[in-house]
Amino acid sequence: MQKSKLWTKDFLAVSLTSFFVFVIFYMLTVTLPLFATDELHASKQSLGLIVTIFLVSGIVFRPLAGKWMTTLGQKKVLLIGVFIFLIGSILYMNIHSLSALLLLRVLHGIGFGMSTTATGAIVANVIPEQRKGEGMGYYATFMNLAMVVGPFVGLTLTNTLGHTAVFTVAVVSSVLAVLCSLVLRVPEVQASSATNEIQPAKGLAAFFEYCSLPISVAGLVVAFSYASVISFVSIYAKEMGFTQASSFFFVVYAVCLLASRPFTGKWFDQYGENSVVYPSILSLAIGIFLLSQATTSWVFLLAGALIGLGFGTITSSFQSIAVKKASPHRRGVATATFFVFFDSGMGLGSFLLGILSTAAGYKGMYVFCSIVALLAIAVYLVLHGRKSQKQRIISQNESLGK
Repeated sequence: MQKSKLWTKDFLAVSLTSFFVFVIFYMLTVTLPLFATDELHASKQSLGLIVTIFLVSGIVFRPLAGKWMTTLGQKKVLLIGVFIFLIGSILYMNIHSLSALLLLRVLHGIGFGMSTTATGAIVANVIPEQRKGEGMGYYATFMNLAMVVGPFVGLTLTNTLGHTAVFTVAVVSSVLAVLCSLVLRVPEVQASSATNEIQPAKGLAAFFEYCSLPISVAGLVVAFSYASVISFVSIYAKEMGFTQASSFFFVVYAVCLLASRPFTGKWFDQYGENSVVYPSILSLAIGIFLLSQATTSWVFLLAGALIGLGFGTITSSFQSIAVKKASPHRRGVATATFFVFFDSGMGLGSFLLGILSTAAGYKGMYVFCSIVALLAIAVYLVLHGRKSQKQRIISQNESLGK
């Protein structure tokens, strides 16, 4: 039986849109704390707010974007989101105070929340059903590459050309995201069929997909632990004397992730999500613990390898589970539900871990987050893993009985 085509123009367009948006997100996430301390003289305690406020505004608008996609259409919501994101990127050029930066982060977060919710919903409908795990894995690879390109470019430019160069790249990437969105073809019939033929959801169900809640809660716990990496690894590396290695941290992250990507997506489809999720969470926990123990650059980079292998695989797997649970016309809401919880974990983690790092130091913070990552295994097992295993056994028995 011939496989349905995965690598279409629309799949590439939506994946590249997501890539350029996430490049900016990760580039600014690791460099704005340095900008705030170097140029705005911000306190250590306030650094977590730079990420938290951004994510909170995105969290507020994600469920709204999910609802709007069922009425306005997915492409319109995407275009509104990327244009807001472009405006936000341009305004970084004229920031001269911490309060102005935090206010701008609210606007930028709105564009981020709307655009990434839309791309997640669109790609779920573009990927053939029988290749969902594989397709979502490759789509997530574009986001994972952004995790590498963004911090690497951002830290390299910060150390060589300064913060203005970082903001210039953010504007260019935003323009490219807009262009990719414009060429993306999204049949509006998806929106009209959802609204005309199916009874619209009411109350909270209009904003949240209940069947995606269990995996979303597990995603919150994972994101909380990962917030320690994305929000503070650049400051931690500078404190430990790993300034040069910090630029390559996410490069090693990407190499290990990309080496595993051809296998993990297929294993997800063939052997079930548990075969991928459990080792991925364990890899994340070990990687974060190694960060706390790093005294040399090679241990620091080894931690990056394990974190990349773990977290990069978890995000694609969890998002696949979230959208797979929902009916096609609710995938936009399911995507919004997942990222509301995921971003909540990231935002809450950035804020609370900023306070914890002040009291216990970065090493103590990373030990704590490695324990939180291990707890995510239990959360996943209780909320989804056991049910997934039972369903797989039932399916295998039915297949043998035929």
